Amino acid sequence: MIAIATQSNFWHWQGCRIRYQCSGATGPALVLIHGFGASSAHWRKNLPDLGQVHRVFAIDLLGFGKSDKPTPNLPFSYTFETWGHLVADFCREVVGEAAVLVGNSIGCVVALQAAVDAPEHCRGVVMIDCSLRLLHVRKRATLPWYRSAGAPILQAVLDFRPLGQFFFSRLATARSLNRILKQAYGRKESVTDELVELLLEPAFDPGALDVFLAFIKYDNGPLAEDLLPQIRCPVLILWGEVDPWEPIELARQEYADLPMVDRFVPLPGLGHCPQDEAPEIVDPLIIEWVASLGSL
Repeated sequence: MIAIATQSNFWHWQGCRIRYQCSGATGPALVLIHGFGASSAHWRKNLPDLGQVHRVFAIDLLGFGKSDKPTPNLPFSYTFETWGHLVADFCREVVGEAAVLVGNSIGCVVALQAAVDAPEHCRGVVMIDCSLRLLHVRKRATLPWYRSAGAPILQAVLDFRPLGQFFFSRLATARSLNRILKQAYGRKESVTDELVELLLEPAFDPGALDVFLAFIKYDNGPLAEDLLPQIRCPVLILWGEVDPWEPIELARQEYADLPMVDRFVPLPGLGHCPQDEAPEIVDPLIIEWVASLGSL
């Protein structure tokens, strides 16, 4: 099989530079959307493989990776509505055709928001370990007070900028990120120095701290279960069975039986980022499912 090259480009969106990577020249379009704190680099293993049979695009959301990081609310808020609008415009202006949106973690919610906002630009959605947003204000309201009180306190503490900066500086180290990733990944050997370096580098960009603090305080907005009933396209859900952050049983209860969900596929032994842990498992599942869309 001939190796497919990956190219890095920039696109200008509402005065901001947005980095994206692409691979492949033919076939149905895929747009890959990363999770919180990640970037298009988190899809570096998937781009050349998926590019064998697809036009593939991986985007750095506004505020992440090598994309611009404007000060929150000047003029953009870091919300799913903003990112959904960004992805919909990307499909319209760069991809040039309706695409299958593939998200990991919060990238799934972004994909769903884009599918709701611009259904004409979305053929399907692949959700990989979607963020359940367990700290969302509506979900906290269902918990006993002693389980829900911690999050608002932490948010208030981090809102004091010197403390927020100190907290961020402790997280933005190779040692801390390595520990966090090894907690999230089922396959610990997939947490390499290369991965840590790729994800850590944007944390030192101007504005990265403000983006981090803005998202930590973002406890409202849409949940996946709000958006799923509104979309008009089929959905494939892939979920790592040992994801410690987004438990598969909660996901199964929330999503598996919804009418737009075509398949819910558990991934044994994999954690929160199966696309990076086991691309040899995830990529064929995506390719096979997209090929089946014509018969759905």
